[in-house]
Amino acid sequence: MIYAETITLSAESAATIEGEEVPQSLKSGEVLRDRYQIREQIGRGGTGSIYLAEDNRLQGRLCALKEVEHNQVLPTDTLAQSREQFFREASVLARLDHPNLPKVSDYFSEGTYDYLVMDYVPGKDLRERMQEARREKRFLPEGEVMRWAAQIADALNYLHSQDPPIIHRDIKPSNIKIMPSGLVKLVDFGLVKIMAPDEVTITVIHGQGTALYTPLEQYGGDDTHTDPRADIFSFGATLYHLLTNEPPAEVRKRFLHSRSLIPPRQINPDLSPQVEKAVLWAMSLHPDNRPSNVLTFRDALIGKQDIPPQPSVSQLSFEAPPISIFTPEQIAGYLAGGLFLIGLLSTLLR
Repeated sequence: MIYAETITLSAESAATIEGEEVPQSLKSGEVLRDRYQIREQIGRGGTGSIYLAEDNRLQGRLCALKEVEHNQVLPTDTLAQSREQFFREASVLARLDHPNLPKVSDYFSEGTYDYLVMDYVPGKDLRERMQEARREKRFLPEGEVMRWAAQIADALNYLHSQDPPIIHRDIKPSNIKIMPSGLVKLVDFGLVKIMAPDEVTITVIHGQGTALYTPLEQYGGDDTHTDPRADIFSFGATLYHLLTNEPPAEVRKRFLHSRSLIPPRQINPDLSPQVEKAVLWAMSLHPDNRPSNVLTFRDALIGKQDIPPQPSVSQLSFEAPPISIFTPEQIAGYLAGGLFLIGLLSTLLR
């Protein structure tokens, strides 16, 4: 299994992230490999930055440079493994070719940094589209969201069908962009996992994803239980957010309190029951209770796939059922007896 981590943000977030100044190793105008001229930083992840750059060999082409900064205090052999891991991941991603995925065109090293070069995708991401709808006190139309979902499902099916399968692990609204043509792009391979079961897992630069959209099995150190159904959960959680303008409850909270996940139609009554059932199916806590693959989930969204009965709310968490040791009649009798004794004692003590 191969891991990497980044976060991509819109160009408007270049200077700051969450209101804080963003450190960067490359300056505007700097040129890498005598080819890529840096314009600005457009994102920051746990292992480095993302830069918008001009390709000087192909006039007018913009690209995104994903930077990976390895922890230099690691033992030499572990550091070598982590760098080898990056290049194995990059070589696999460079072979991908799908209209809903940005093309990886190059990868290289500069000093202590490794770089992955991808197509720059213009346009708004779905988080921005959702925020606009919320400000205007409306919901995104279900039909429009389902058209986006069909394209996302196609991209995920392509990734999951690779040999070995590729798991994205960070599906969320801000990682999905709508190009001016209307084409959807799943823009960030940030936490991608290549399922190679015979390889030793290196957990030097992997991450867990974004909490609101992360399934329970993705928490923890070794990630041995993560498979394509983790992406299905995140896909379902993303659709929940887009269709309701409300973030879904985190899985750790749902694990203890299942009622913390509000059914989508209680927030947006205009949603069709079929879409609500499909989204909740995808967001099942246990992977075995989710759709087996992303095409099954897609078909469930549009009514071409039967959705199995889901467990009742009381079966979905560890909330203790109310326990009553005494009946109401017994409690009333004991209260009456207690009051009688208190009155008797008061009389004797006068």
